[in-house]
Amino acid sequence: MMLLTRRKSGPWSPESCRQKVAAQQAEYPDPAELARTVAELGALPPLVHDREIEALKAGLARAAEGECFVLQGGDCAESFSECGSDSIMARLTALLQMSLILRHGTGMPVLCLGRLAGQYAKPRSHPTETRDGVTLPAYRGDIINRSEFTAAARVPDPSLLLRGYERSALTLNFVRTLAASNFADLREIMDWQPHLAGSSVHLRELTQILDVVRHELAVPDPNAGRIGLYTSHEMLALDYDLAQTRYVTGKGWYNLTTHLPWIGVRTNAPDGAHVEYCRGIRNPIGIKVGPETTPECLTELLAILHPDNEPGRLVLIHRFGAGRIAGCLASLIEAVRATGKSVVWLSDPMHGNTETTESGVKTRRFERILAEVSESIRIHHELGSVLGGVHLELTGEHVTECIGGATRLTAEDLGRDYRSKVDPRLNYAQSLELALEIALQVNRTTRNEDRPGGLRRASSAAVAFAR
Repeated sequence: MMLLTRRKSGPWSPESCRQKVAAQQAEYPDPAELARTVAELGALPPLVHDREIEALKAGLARAAEGECFVLQGGDCAESFSECGSDSIMARLTALLQMSLILRHGTGMPVLCLGRLAGQYAKPRSHPTETRDGVTLPAYRGDIINRSEFTAAARVPDPSLLLRGYERSALTLNFVRTLAASNFADLREIMDWQPHLAGSSVHLRELTQILDVVRHELAVPDPNAGRIGLYTSHEMLALDYDLAQTRYVTGKGWYNLTTHLPWIGVRTNAPDGAHVEYCRGIRNPIGIKVGPETTPECLTELLAILHPDNEPGRLVLIHRFGAGRIAGCLASLIEAVRATGKSVVWLSDPMHGNTETTESGVKTRRFERILAEVSESIRIHHELGSVLGGVHLELTGEHVTECIGGATRLTAEDLGRDYRSKVDPRLNYAQSLELALEIALQVNRTTRNEDRPGGLRRASSAAVAFAR
């Protein structure tokens, strides 16, 4: 087995992370069964291709320079039961329509990263959950255990790793079919849901955008309006990602379950197993940073994960909360600048703004989500940094999980159609409204002669799935 060497680190192999502390891992009752399952998973075909991964990296390099905007979004945690055509199309509809709005409003190509085809594992704040005096292991996502509150359902089951792979493959197959049939062409999405955000206070602006884009796309151009579309998931269940880690001759090691794996704040310790694993793969890597991330820790992470300053290699996703970002973000931006390294900054305004209602329901307020994005745009601009995009939890369906927005959902509305098993997501109308708000603010903040408003057809990104 070929070993890769990284500066300030020892030899690397896919298994070297086994020597590190691995946080947030399931405790399987039968290690032998787990080993058999991982071996079976490792013999199956890869889900993505290394050429797609390198194409994404090139796009992220442009985002780091402010020449492209990244929209990363999708389910908090995918569900096996919702791996159906309607659900997948709803998510893609929302993402692509948001991309249309962002692309027109910012005047930049949009790189679309779906939290799909692998977003089946979730970290938990506590290893157990208690209901009515009964304590059981926490639900960690469909790829680990089951959500039903029974002792049998909460036992980690290795066979779910295979089901996760199969559901991911089915999702990717359907997405690629849609891409091949021009579903990702902006001309096609004009007729999906023409009412868009319905009662949005910005409906007039949305209508104007649609009118302008319709006119521009009327000009025959086979590349006009294509959206770059890739997959991403939180790299949490190490057994799953390790099984599909392959060596590509002449290039190196790749995680071929997804285009962009990212590390969460609960697993981003510089000396932890997830960081050790990611330092050796060729994928672009996302890493979440929050209020607990010190400039010193971030500097160390850059030294480990980004030693060669390869363009498009590292994506930093900051999540603070609307009330904390002003006191946290600037020091991290300055720490990265001091290293001289190029990174892609994304704003995650979801996780720092989660709250629980008096009745015990988790939710997020649209106004606080928007406030954190607005602060992100302002702070990056004032410090001469580039906010390369946003990272959102959303769905294309009309759920009632987040409060506020143009639809004026309240806490009393949450029980009407609350479906998420873990964290609340923006619904369809809220997602489009947020995309418009972001587009308007980016345009106002960065408007100059070199970045005119309007759709940039000449530099549009092609759909990433190789044909």
